[in-house]
Amino acid sequence: MVVYKSDFLNVLSQRGYIHQCTNMDALDQRAAKETLTAYIGFDATATSLHAGSLIQIMMLYWFQQTGHRPIALMGGGTTKVGDPTGKDAQRKLLTDDDIARNLAGIKKTFAPFLNFGNAPRGGIMVNNDDWLSQLNYIDFLRDYGVHFTINRMLTFDSVKLRLERESPMSLIEFNYMIMQAYDFLELNRRYDCVLQMGGSDQWGNIVNGVELCRRVAAASSTGKTQEEVFGLTTPLLTTASGKKMGKTESGAVWLDPDLLSPYDYWQYWRNTEDADVGRMLRLFTTLPIADVSRLAALDGAEINDAKKILATETTALLHGRAAADEAAETARRTFEEGSATGNLPTFEVKASGLASGLPIYTPFRETGLIASNGEGRRHIKAGALKVNDEIVKEERELTNNDLSDGVIKLSIGKKKHALVKVV
Repeated sequence: MVVYKSDFLNVLSQRGYIHQCTNMDALDQRAAKETLTAYIGFDATATSLHAGSLIQIMMLYWFQQTGHRPIALMGGGTTKVGDPTGKDAQRKLLTDDDIARNLAGIKKTFAPFLNFGNAPRGGIMVNNDDWLSQLNYIDFLRDYGVHFTINRMLTFDSVKLRLERESPMSLIEFNYMIMQAYDFLELNRRYDCVLQMGGSDQWGNIVNGVELCRRVAAASSTGKTQEEVFGLTTPLLTTASGKKMGKTESGAVWLDPDLLSPYDYWQYWRNTEDADVGRMLRLFTTLPIADVSRLAALDGAEINDAKKILATETTALLHGRAAADEAAETARRTFEEGSATGNLPTFEVKASGLASGLPIYTPFRETGLIASNGEGRRHIKAGALKVNDEIVKEERELTNNDLSDGVIKLSIGKKKHALVKVV
C-alpha cells in the first residue's frame, strides 16, 4: 500500500476510498503542509439522501478529521437541470418548492458527520443556486463557454453512453457538466476551495471543473497566480453480489429517521453479505484499521459478530449511540430470544379490524416487509413468510386468534420482522 505524506490521503488509502486523482503527488504535498478546502455536491432530488451517498459524506468526514475544511454543496441550482450521469432519460424537473423541501430534509443529514462553524477547518454548507440563478446566459456563454469544446464534452461517459444507447439528451442536460464545472470555479473564488471529490461516475465533470479553473486563471489579466486545483474520486460501490449500494428490494435505505427507522437502518447493515463486511467496516465506520482487519478475518458463524458491530457502528454515526444500542438490543431479543417485543416496525389495527379478519398481506406491505401482494405470494410459496414464527402455508387472514401477548409477530425469513398491534 502506498504511504503518503498527508494524514488525509493515508486514511483514504487505508480505508479504500481512492480511485482516481488528477495530481496525487501535488495534492499530497499540499495536504501535508496546509489546511485545504474541498467540496462534494449533493443534488436535491429527494427529501433525504440514502446510503448510496454515505461514501461521499464519509470522505468529507475524514477530510475534516485530518485537519481540513469541508464544504457540503447543496445543489439547489443544478437540481433544476438534472444530472444525466447514469440515466437513460431526463430526470423529472422539480419545482422551486419541491427543491426547497428536499433541501430542508437533506441538510440535517450532515449534522452527525461534520462540525460547522468559523474555525479554520469548520465545515461550510452552501447552495449553488446562490450564484447559478444570478447568471446572465449571454455573459456566461461569452465568459466561460469559450473554455469548453463540444468535441471533448461528447467523450464524457454521461454523454457518450446516452448517445451509444440512442437515448435523446436535451440541451439542458448537456449543460449540466458546465454548471458543475462553474461550481468549482465559484467555490475556488469564494472559499479558496482547491479540491472537488465525488464518485468515479463524476470523473469527467470533475476534470471539467479542474480545467475550467486553470483556463480562467490563465486567461485572467489580473496577474493572479495560477494555483492548481485537484479532483479525487472514489470507486463506484456495489455489493459482492452486484447490487447497487443503498438500495434494497423494499426501496432506498434513507438516512432520514422519519423515512427509515434506526432499527431498520441497523438491520440493513446487519444483513451485509459476508464478502462485504471488511470493506463496509473500512468505509462506513470510524473503527481503527487494526480492529477492522481483525473483524474482517472472522469467518463461519463468527462473521455475524462482525456484522452486528458494523450495524451498531454505522447506526451510531448517523442516529447516535443510544439509538444504535437500542436497535442492537431489539435485534438480540427478537433473533436470539425469539421475543416479539422491542422497537420493530409496527402496524396498528383496531380490535374490530382483527375481529372481522385482516388480509394477511396488508400489514406485511404497510410495514415494508414486502412491496406487493405478489411478492407476499412468492414468499408463501418459498416458505419464507411467517406469523408468530410459524410458516404460513397458504393465503389467509389475521384474526384475534393470532394475538400473542397483545401483538402479532410478522417475519420474512430469519432477518426481517415487524409487529401488528391492536389499538
